[in-house]
Amino acid sequence: MTDLTFITKTKQLIDSLKSVCANYGLGNDGNEFKIITQIFLYKFMNDKFAHEAKKLEDFKLAEAPNFQEALEALDEEQYNFLFAFINANTPQLYPHQTITYLHNKQNSNDFAKLFDDTLREISINNAEIYSVKSASGAKDKMFDELSNFISDASQRDVFCKALISKLFEFSFEGMFNEKYDFFATIFEYLIKDYNTDSGGKYAEYYTPHAVARIMASIMVNDKPKGVKVYDPSAGSGTLLMNIAHAIGEDNCSIYSEDISQKSSNMLRLNLVLNNLSHSIPHIIKGNTILEPYYREEKFDYIVSNPPFKLDFSDFSVALDKDINKTRFFAGIPNIPKAKKESMAIYLLFIQHIMYSLSAKGKGAIVVPTGFITAQSGIERKIREAMIERKLLRGVVSMPSNIFASTGTNVSVLFLDNRADAEHIVLVDASKLGDTIKEGKNQRTVLTPTEEQSIIDAMNQKQAIDDFSVVVSAEDIKAKNYSFSAGQYFEVKIDYVDITAEEFLKKMEGFENRLSGLFTEGNILDSEIQKQLKGLMYERG
Repeated sequence: MTDLTFITKTKQLIDSLKSVCANYGLGNDGNEFKIITQIFLYKFMNDKFAHEAKKLEDFKLAEAPNFQEALEALDEEQYNFLFAFINANTPQLYPHQTITYLHNKQNSNDFAKLFDDTLREISINNAEIYSVKSASGAKDKMFDELSNFISDASQRDVFCKALISKLFEFSFEGMFNEKYDFFATIFEYLIKDYNTDSGGKYAEYYTPHAVARIMASIMVNDKPKGVKVYDPSAGSGTLLMNIAHAIGEDNCSIYSEDISQKSSNMLRLNLVLNNLSHSIPHIIKGNTILEPYYREEKFDYIVSNPPFKLDFSDFSVALDKDINKTRFFAGIPNIPKAKKESMAIYLLFIQHIMYSLSAKGKGAIVVPTGFITAQSGIERKIREAMIERKLLRGVVSMPSNIFASTGTNVSVLFLDNRADAEHIVLVDASKLGDTIKEGKNQRTVLTPTEEQSIIDAMNQKQAIDDFSVVVSAEDIKAKNYSFSAGQYFEVKIDYVDITAEEFLKKMEGFENRLSGLFTEGNILDSEIQKQLKGLMYERG
């Protein structure tokens, strides 16, 4: 089965699950997201368990004519051995917890209860690997009692049967050896109706794959091993997945924080899909700015597309404590009298990231482009600190509308605790890309060649006319700490060699044109004076 066939079949499964929700009154309902993502997770866990169990030759499960029957035939001791030998990041399911078992029990009474009980058991049995923690340390439950989202109790059994029937129709087993981009496509399709970058309180910000790829390719240009990767505002995990893929999933551990439960659940699913289940215990649902779970941790790679503006007035005063003086060295934005939702919370995230970098740490942060030239306040203090600490590696100013539903121009800051202060690269990519229509919005899309030109300029320290410059920390100080490439471009004047005769001819032409204009002006003056003398006073 080809990649395209797998993707098509997976999208058909997602669409069919959404169709079931719509048929039972849950289409576009707030709970539809929970049902779709949790059922998809259950399906993936079910097939992943079967895939890994069949690899264990001692149990002969791959050769069995009926996998479910062979699984049920194992005694308790054999099953304990199976759990002991199976890959540590694989979900552990008992025979009565598989989709096939539930499919075979569809004619039993009270099927909805059986369905909910099964998911609850799986959640409890796999909590150590698959549960997301809150900042307090409490673990979430992986699955809700999904049948309860149907208000009409008489419809719950048939609803759950419909879901199981859809899950039974095809298997993911042939997909587990596929590459990262394959699962990125599936994940994007799965969450496309539930993720937004349109703003709002604690919105889940979605980073375009082009931006994520560029960030990862610039940050990872060696072969690191055993590194810690962190995103303090992870959203659904696009940035984390891209950089983990660039490093190698086996060579890194993912750490994240996000205040949104929805985002944390999306990230968990993304980690499961991308062979990063071992990092799920490091997902924290919490307020990174107020109560950072990883306050004392230092990270080798940090990526972030933080919310730019958000009302944090509820806890702004609580931030002004001695424990935060070093972390928020440049200050805490003031609470405005009006439009509290416009508070620049991204400035706190930048400072938090600078604080959280290890001695060899690298960072990449999406910021509003206005940040890179602001001449006062916290913005200026942060930029000064980046230069004084020799932390700035470079900046890429992206095209407008690179994010489909926000008009804010963005740039990406690249930080490196081992940066070369004599060769800082500033890239102006604002003129690149093609504009396409997405619904009511316009989005700028970079071609692969354009993406590569940005990556090469940064990694190879290229100076290209009207595109990129290589400057020193002293050059940046001389320009009032501006990080804008355009302010360093040379102003060029084109000179054309002409003969003395050509020069005289041009001058004669200029004189004739000026003389003509003066003559026209004199005639116009005379006509105006004549008209003025002809005016007479008339009494009304």
